[in-house]
Amino acid sequence: MLLEPSRQSISIRSGRVILESGKDCGQHTTAEYEELLVFLSGEGVLELGDGRRLDVGEGVVAYIRPQTIHNVINTGQRPLSYIYCVVPAGR
Repeated sequence: MLLEPSRQSISIRSGRVILESGKDCGQHTTAEYEELLVFLSGEGVLELGDGRRLDVGEGVVAYIRPQTIHNVINTGQRPLSYIYCVVPAGR
């Protein structure tokens, strides 16, 4: 939701994701985009295509470069909630 409904973003795509315990968002790539993840609650792991696994949870912000395969997995008992913001690279 934009704070001013009469205005629209030119290039930012965003949304909120809620993953139940044991669920994941599905492995995907950023392609030609940059992505920022802002974790609001819960705990989990951000898996990157190069084999890195980063712990995530409330208060963690993760930047994902273009052309990066990744997945978010809820490893906790509570829902894992986060906001994603995606923008074309180079803007």
